[in-house]
Amino acid sequence: MATKYSPLSFTVFSSLLLILLATTSFSAQAIKAGHGFSSIKEATVHDIQLAFKQNQLSSRKLVELYLKQISRLNPVLKGVLEVNPDALYQADKADHERKSKAPGSLSPLHGIPILLKDNIATKDKLNSTAGSYALLGSVVPRDAGVVTKLRKAGAIILGKATLSEWSNYRSNRAPNGWSARGGKGKSPYTMGDPCGSSSGPAISVAANMAAVSLGTETDGSILCPSSYNLVVGIKPTVGLTSRAGVIPISPRQDTVGPICRTVADAVYVLDAIVGIDHYDNATIEISQYIPKGGYAQFLKADGLQAKRVGIVRDPFYNFGNDTIATRTVEQHLKTLRKQGTILVDNLKLANMVEIFGSSDEGTALAAEFKIYINAYLKELVASPVRSLADLIAFNKKNSKLEMLEEYGQDQFVEAEATNGIGNAEKAALANLAKLTREGFVKLMTKTKLDALVTPGSSVSYILAIGGFPGVIVPAGYDSDGVPFGLSFGGLKGSEPKLIEIAYGFEQATKIRKPPKFKF
Repeated sequence: MATKYSPLSFTVFSSLLLILLATTSFSAQAIKAGHGFSSIKEATVHDIQLAFKQNQLSSRKLVELYLKQISRLNPVLKGVLEVNPDALYQADKADHERKSKAPGSLSPLHGIPILLKDNIATKDKLNSTAGSYALLGSVVPRDAGVVTKLRKAGAIILGKATLSEWSNYRSNRAPNGWSARGGKGKSPYTMGDPCGSSSGPAISVAANMAAVSLGTETDGSILCPSSYNLVVGIKPTVGLTSRAGVIPISPRQDTVGPICRTVADAVYVLDAIVGIDHYDNATIEISQYIPKGGYAQFLKADGLQAKRVGIVRDPFYNFGNDTIATRTVEQHLKTLRKQGTILVDNLKLANMVEIFGSSDEGTALAAEFKIYINAYLKELVASPVRSLADLIAFNKKNSKLEMLEEYGQDQFVEAEATNGIGNAEKAALANLAKLTREGFVKLMTKTKLDALVTPGSSVSYILAIGGFPGVIVPAGYDSDGVPFGLSFGGLKGSEPKLIEIAYGFEQATKIRKPPKFKF
């Protein structure tokens, strides 16, 4: 059963945690024995596992370090919504298992703390609310499919990360990273817009408040916050990871993927969460794309060799007067060439005007959201709301709490006005399929591309409407000092090649640096 926390629960927790940690002699430096693990700052899964193996670190100590970092930074950054009261218990369990099981028999994620976006259900003491007070105290029937797989891998559920409320599907006016429960999240690099809707997972790993995290994307919600927070994000092929138990927008576009500091860490998380889940039928067909031996085998330093990567200049490379971003991206393209990539430049998307001028995605999503959010709410074991109409009424009744006057709920109202998949929706869905077929698919197949490379997350719409995968890797900063990444997108099931390309680019450039705090 989910615990009903008051709005002050995190503040109270932080105070208690600081008292707890002040009474121990443990610190990041305290575990620096010899050349062992010395700090959680930018620590990778490999670093942590090596420290476990060398008895330089325990999962309990690791969780304590992350909790301390959360208590220090989260009051300003607002990347974490709740911490798991059972995290230390799970850590003790992991430490015991590590001692009793054969070396090499455990998953790379065993004993590793992970934060989950707050639209991913957990059947424990944590809430699953999409950042809204409407679902506070609701009880889910079971763990989300991806959470079941994470627990099986031995990961520690550290807590829930903030997000743009309802995954940016309540209102067009609400700012990125804002939710009624979590407040306004901030990028640790700019103290400004973190992008969304998986803002909390990106903020938290960027600021070293968690080892790894899990986000979701319908259109841009992994790629964009990863870009703005200088981290790695993987948007998997739709259906490669289960969406069961994830508060939905549209199963046609929704996908669950990792947001981490390195490509390797993101791949370890991906390996843990892919596969068949009988609560999500799409995973059955899409599981054919999962390579034997998993995805970690594609972490190759020479992964860029002989890959065909396409460049569509218009509209993706229009930087305006930003000469810094222009120079940075062109330098990265030179690096790709030096590493053996075959760049196919100046390509055109034949139907670009129609793609970006279409309103069909909005038409389809409105009807789909009403259908699938109603189904999700009805399946809850206990909940104060059971339908989209109930959510709208809740927001009106609790308008101050949900900041209704400031941000409204126009997307909710628009969706409630739909009546299933009618002629307009069918026409929209058919046109989206046509745009995809005659645009991205034709471009990729005709020119025999392994990937399309684009700055930032500008390609997200094309990947979203087709259910295609994308990986984004830190690339640098624009003239305003805002971080951005380089995205590599491909056809369904192309994750192995995208991972090779992304990892090769990351290793050749190593752009990511942790944020510097002035508070």
